[in-house]
Amino acid sequence: MALGKDYEQQDCSLARTLELVGERWTLLIVRDAFYGVRRYSDFLGHLDIPRAVLSGRLQTLVEAGVLDRRRYQESPPRDEYVLTERGIDLWPILRAMSRWGEQHVQNGVACRIYRHEGCGGAVDPHGVCAVCGAPVAPADTEVAPGPGANLLRRDDPVTRAMRRPHRLLEPLLP
Repeated sequence: MALGKDYEQQDCSLARTLELVGERWTLLIVRDAFYGVRRYSDFLGHLDIPRAVLSGRLQTLVEAGVLDRRRYQESPPRDEYVLTERGIDLWPILRAMSRWGEQHVQNGVACRIYRHEGCGGAVDPHGVCAVCGAPVAPADTEVAPGPGANLLRRDDPVTRAMRRPHRLLEPLLP
């Protein structure tokens, strides 16, 4: 029996959130958008996601106001996908899930490290800079490979670009 896509009998904001972002590919798309992936072909190549699934998830995220679809080329028509404020509000959730994975799945080894762009301090799991004590927004966060990153596992353009430090939310590829 196939699982349903909603939790209509649940009177709970967590259930409503899972209806939107709880599918296995959705948070990976949002993660990549934080890393600066914007174009359909780059999501497709980096995630190895079926085209129909990617198209559907992007459409759902646009309709929900998590992503904004912006035309960057008219002929042929090409769009990019950029996180909205609503999408950026998902950062603490993604960061917490990544941290949980580091502790409980990766044996305490981080695949990515996050630094405060302003002073270079490490950003703790709560989004606070360990050096200056400031809360660090995603736009002020630099991501770089951590000790658990397997830099040779993949060789797509997104993976190659992720091998060097860069600021979250800024376009990863030209």
